[in-house]
Amino acid sequence: MSAASTRSRTPDRLCAEAVDLARAAAEEAAAPGVVGEHVGMVSEGDRVVTHFFEAKELGYRGWRWAVTVARASRAKVVTLDETVLLPGADALLAPEWVPWSERLRPGDLGPGDLLPTDAEDLRLEPGFLGEDGPPPNSAVSGEMAELVEAEDAEVTAGTPAHLPMAPSRGSIAAVAEELGLRRARVLSRYGLHIAADRWEDAFGPKTPMAQAAPATCATCAFLVPIGGSLGQAFGVCANEFSPADGRVVSMSYGCGAHSEAAVMPTTPRPAPPVVDETRVEPFPLRPAPDSGSVPPVADESSAELGHS
Repeated sequence: MSAASTRSRTPDRLCAEAVDLARAAAEEAAAPGVVGEHVGMVSEGDRVVTHFFEAKELGYRGWRWAVTVARASRAKVVTLDETVLLPGADALLAPEWVPWSERLRPGDLGPGDLLPTDAEDLRLEPGFLGEDGPPPNSAVSGEMAELVEAEDAEVTAGTPAHLPMAPSRGSIAAVAEELGLRRARVLSRYGLHIAADRWEDAFGPKTPMAQAAPATCATCAFLVPIGGSLGQAFGVCANEFSPADGRVVSMSYGCGAHSEAAVMPTTPRPAPPVVDETRVEPFPLRPAPDSGSVPPVADESSAELGHS
């Protein structure tokens, strides 16, 4: 081991004793009252020592103020090198950085936010490839592509509006334009499957509401059908009293607001009042003399007290 290595590991005496200088530098850089006790020091090299002080700032548990002091060769004065806040061995650190595309969760998109879609997104596929074979989810299915050879149809490179001349025979591009297939990309098989799984988890047959329902949505009048391949298994609920109002629900889902679950009986209307206008019922204004509990006497002064 060389002499230089030995000197670098042994703290310089004057730099090691400059604790007050290091503390003053840390308190100047930090907020008042957040610099704690002196917790150690380490030799950084010849006449270079770093002093560590406990950090009492909120949210910085286990961090330390590190103040490095140095002394020139043959000098008696210790000078300040740098002051920095560093994490310790048990410091509370921020989690590892994760790209925003992996942190994004459903419901995070707010008004005014733009969510870019990756060009290689597995949930999407080209809507129409022109002269290539149509994707399995497009309006031009594989069965129609097989009819090209049978009907001698012409597969053009674009829609008729962008061709130099009108095609002499029908083309897949013309059929696609007529069906309104003008989107650049459509849902892939993977995109359809994950959407179906997500909808079934929220409003599917395994939910507690569906387990207790008297019937499924397939027989409910409030179910609005949707188009596409997912329309065979899902629809939109249009019952304002249902917990799934305005949501995509599985045909196997159900709730207590089913249209045919219970038919409320019609409230009976009371009969009209009957008034006999041909008979007169006398109503005495004064009580009859014989209506009391004691028979009337000729002389009221001789009546016993307490009788009516």
